[in-house]
Amino acid sequence: MSAPPPISTATAGTPGAVSSDAAARASLEALRSEIAKAVVGQDPAVTGLVVALLCRGHVLLEGVPGVAKTLLVRALAASLDLDTKRVQFTPDLMPSDVTGSLVYDARTAEFSFQPGPVFTNLLLADEINRTPPKTQSSLLEAMEERQVTVDGTPRPLPDPFLVAATQNPVEYEGTYPLPEAQLDRFLLKLTVPLPSRDDEINVLTRHADGFNPRDLREAGIRPVAGRADLEAARSAVASTTVSPEIAGYVVDICRATRDSPSLSLGVSPRGATALLSTARAWAWLTGRDYVTPDDVKALALPTLRHRIQLRPEAEMEGVTPDSVITAVLAHVPVPR
Repeated sequence: MSAPPPISTATAGTPGAVSSDAAARASLEALRSEIAKAVVGQDPAVTGLVVALLCRGHVLLEGVPGVAKTLLVRALAASLDLDTKRVQFTPDLMPSDVTGSLVYDARTAEFSFQPGPVFTNLLLADEINRTPPKTQSSLLEAMEERQVTVDGTPRPLPDPFLVAATQNPVEYEGTYPLPEAQLDRFLLKLTVPLPSRDDEINVLTRHADGFNPRDLREAGIRPVAGRADLEAARSAVASTTVSPEIAGYVVDICRATRDSPSLSLGVSPRGATALLSTARAWAWLTGRDYVTPDDVKALALPTLRHRIQLRPEAEMEGVTPDSVITAVLAHVPVPR
């Protein structure tokens, strides 16, 4: 997935709708530019986060330590005029530390609910695989139902609500791999690779010039988009046209993964829905009001790579989820 081309104002509809559509797209383009003040050379990951915001989805960021996963999410939070909280996931973290709990008030002799950090717009779940499954599962209801149930009472979460979780693909000792049910709750799994040589030189030059990753306001990052911009953009994405041929193409891709000899688990219908949703957002970001097969291909890897499970023998032969999806894309007929 590469970054979208420059903003185009050529969209369908009335002149007023075009103007509103262009303004919403411009605000999100500004969001991507603002994040780039702090994070160098991670345009696909930045764009993936924007796509997740448009689709009301959650993101799992995976990369080795030191590639700016946490900084990326912090920069996104600083660029948005939204409430944000961070939770450092550790082995001793309890579910109530995330969702909140009932607290006894001696003055009133009653229990009152104390909201946890999950009651926010953007939740950074740092190193989510460092905490046991019991605590990981505390996010399942929040991510899927957009609510938290405590003592039998459902409590709605704010809107928008996005979980951006990070995990390392190394240092597996002392970690708890996320189960398939929880992985499937993430709209996208974005890999954050090591930077190129030129980008790494750029990072060092910024630090030598006084850049402090712990003080993003000093780095010049300001809120450039807010709740109204997101709502306008989401409405525009929802009106993006999906032809029957494109819907069939998405279904054919997902069904092909279920027949792959390398997989013990293929993409579910929820995964197909997610791919269609991200392809629509991508199409809108690139300035179109209709989805093409290339939009589907562009989002197939980040949307599907965490929704499939390799057979042990295939994994031993060096097969990866990305290679399986790439092979599927090469063999499924593209609609004309």
